[in-house]
Amino acid sequence: MNNKIFLEAGRIVNTHGVRGEVKIQSFCDSADFLQQFDTLYIDETPIPVLSSRVHKNFLLARLKAIDDVDSAARLRGKSIFVDRSGIVLPDGQYFIADLEGLTVYDAKTGSTIGTLVEVLPLPAGDVYSVKGEREYLIPAKGGFIDEVNVEEGYLKINLVEGLALDEN
Repeated sequence: MNNKIFLEAGRIVNTHGVRGEVKIQSFCDSADFLQQFDTLYIDETPIPVLSSRVHKNFLLARLKAIDDVDSAARLRGKSIFVDRSGIVLPDGQYFIADLEGLTVYDAKTGSTIGTLVEVLPLPAGDVYSVKGEREYLIPAKGGFIDEVNVEEGYLKINLVEGLALDEN
């Protein structure tokens, strides 16, 4: 996909109406985030966004050259990508793609716990799946997360009872 850096941001799950709008399930914190993009990418092809709005946690979008329900239906199941260059996230927010693969350390002892392999979006909040000698499920909340350093490639966590490394 050229020399741009792309992130998978959603999937077209259905059509909406008869004028070719597509219904996009957002993989971002909210569908509102996707509204900032003038261009979305499908199969490495840039598609200009003519208009968009959020409806029931989905983004409804009119895309250039998609002007009827049949052409919109052909996009069902396609992944939507965004160009991440120029996206500035607020402090303390990260792209999942940047978190996955980080080395995870115990903030207190400095010992390596494992690698963050997946971010699980659960109703009560995200949970980090960390694999080392065993799997740890770490809530992505302030009391558990001590430091995130994407540039250096690590995450420090505060182990609590039930998450301790010694299981004797």
